[in-house]
Amino acid sequence: MEMREQTEDPEPNNIESTEPDHKKSTEKPQRITACLVNAAFFGALGSSYLYGYNLSVVNAPALYIKTFYNQTWMERYGEPIGADMVTMLWSITVSIFAIGGLLGALCVTLLTKLIGRKGTLLLNNGFAVIAALLLALGEKARSFEMLIIGRFVMGVDSGIALSALPMYLGEISPRHMRGSIGQFNSILICLGVFTGQVLGLPELLGQESRWNFLFAFLALPALLQLCVLPFLPESPRFLLMERRDEAGAEKAFRAFLGKKDVSKELEEVHAEGRAQNTLHMASVTELLLNPALRWQVITVIVTMACYQLCGLNAIWYYTNGILRDSGFAENVIPYIVLSTGGIETLAAVVSDQYTWMPYLSFTCILAVIASFCSGPGGIPFVLTGELFEQSYRPAAFMIAGIVNWVANFAVGLLFPFMQESLQTYAFLVFLVVCVLGAVYLYFILPETKNKTFMDISQSFAKINKVPLVNKEIENELTIKAGSKEVEENGKVIIDGEIESSF
Repeated sequence: MEMREQTEDPEPNNIESTEPDHKKSTEKPQRITACLVNAAFFGALGSSYLYGYNLSVVNAPALYIKTFYNQTWMERYGEPIGADMVTMLWSITVSIFAIGGLLGALCVTLLTKLIGRKGTLLLNNGFAVIAALLLALGEKARSFEMLIIGRFVMGVDSGIALSALPMYLGEISPRHMRGSIGQFNSILICLGVFTGQVLGLPELLGQESRWNFLFAFLALPALLQLCVLPFLPESPRFLLMERRDEAGAEKAFRAFLGKKDVSKELEEVHAEGRAQNTLHMASVTELLLNPALRWQVITVIVTMACYQLCGLNAIWYYTNGILRDSGFAENVIPYIVLSTGGIETLAAVVSDQYTWMPYLSFTCILAVIASFCSGPGGIPFVLTGELFEQSYRPAAFMIAGIVNWVANFAVGLLFPFMQESLQTYAFLVFLVVCVLGAVYLYFILPETKNKTFMDISQSFAKINKVPLVNKEIENELTIKAGSKEVEENGKVIIDGEIESSF
């Protein structure tokens, strides 16, 4: 297997052979390269991993932080804080993370245009370090405001990361690897959640004297990314289409694809650039008003809304309280919470009328988490990058980010009050959202696996009932001066090879 892939002809454009074209077109796709894996892993480590960690890290020290709020209030005002005020401050501490995320999502289009995809990820580490300092030192400074501000700053970091990272990974990944590379995003989110739960155990940092170290840990993944990512290439599509840096784009393609001849990939990006020369980077308003992209936008909004409103974040934010209300003993809750971190998802909880009901609740939570991690865990972020061409992609990620973080904020702020009023039926609200979202996606969303951006655009053109806007892109991609073309199985084969990895 390995030996055969290494014997590739160094001059594929000069192939003169009488072999049938269909044999040549079955050449195996390139192997995944170390450069691509490093970019995906370390890019996600300082981005989606931190997002996942922040979903679960507030759960274990919740009682200690509330006690800290009460002590600080007593020191300032000479009286205990009211129960309603504690609930409100705690809800704000949890949910303001989403407000920061919304602000970060609004900034990401400008940042990725000015300093690139990789540059945005590197700059974003500064927010993580600042947030770690605020959250870790808030107790020492006797300031619960520092904790709230720190959560807000960490939200800005996550808002930028969850848009910039999928954009970067989508643009550096060959078509046949786009889904696999995109899964680094969801896997690192799950791993971040699990890490927050492990470190929150009483034997580690989940103690009253150590909970601030849970937040100091935020700086470590950010610093690791700062040490590695500068040595990896920028997105070649960004370099070529927006910076006009052909030498840099060629070098980046070679590093990510692991081959010397990247002329086909360069020509494809050139072709898309020529077809879009008369276009500028679209604004959110222009994207929303474009009838040819109407159902793509609706699809992104639905997937992002369901991603947050499926009940998952309610589980991560408030797992201890949910299990406590279900009837579990306080001393076993941290270990039960830990077992949920290896999986991810939907929602379910119950009452304590029967001795077996707590275990049914726990089983439902595990089922929710399993279905989420195997399904929508990272797909909305990958999907957003696949549904739009280069000129519309930043605006699409901004819309996706706004929906994602507004829904996240709503869950973080309102779920404690939903739980008080609806009690064991609170998760039925999430059930309705999941059913409606599943019905929509089943009937509307076409399959995107192993399809080019043009193929996906054509699928939606039928739904939108509008001719494909940039049909000239397709013409550009299939015409090259002096190249030999044959049509086979719906694919254009040039000189006996599939035209491009992308």
